[in-house]
Amino acid sequence: MKLHELSPAPGSKKERKRVGRGIGSGNGKTAGRGHKGQNARSGGGVRLGFEGGQNPLYRRLPKRGFNNRFRIEYAIVNVEDLNKFSAGTEVTPELLRKSGLVKQMKDGIKVLGNGDLTVALTVKANKFSQSAIEKIQAAGGKTEVI
Repeated sequence: MKLHELSPAPGSKKERKRVGRGIGSGNGKTAGRGHKGQNARSGGGVRLGFEGGQNPLYRRLPKRGFNNRFRIEYAIVNVEDLNKFSAGTEVTPELLRKSGLVKQMKDGIKVLGNGDLTVALTVKANKFSQSAIEKIQAAGGKTEVI
């Protein structure tokens, strides 16, 4: 198959409807809008979610909870994930990003104490859980809050 032989699947391409082009087209005069009424006018129609004056669904349903604008969300790294680095490495947020352990930086990095650490590392992060600090120090490493 060559590039010039490619064509779209039959029935996948449709001619656009050309309205208001004379009586013979079947869509002349009112151009498929009918006679008078809100939808026949330019700029007419109702807003999204409008139900003809009936209390709309988004107002009938109860609202729950709220979103805290000041929430700080950390990207999470577990202690067991740090085993991929060689002993004596200084683990920084940039290194975690490059190595693929953290996909999005969010508002900082938090190290959690899930799993075991077998290499001595200097870990720099925004936050540490208490168990993570204990495990890093037990492996002979250091923690540093940035």
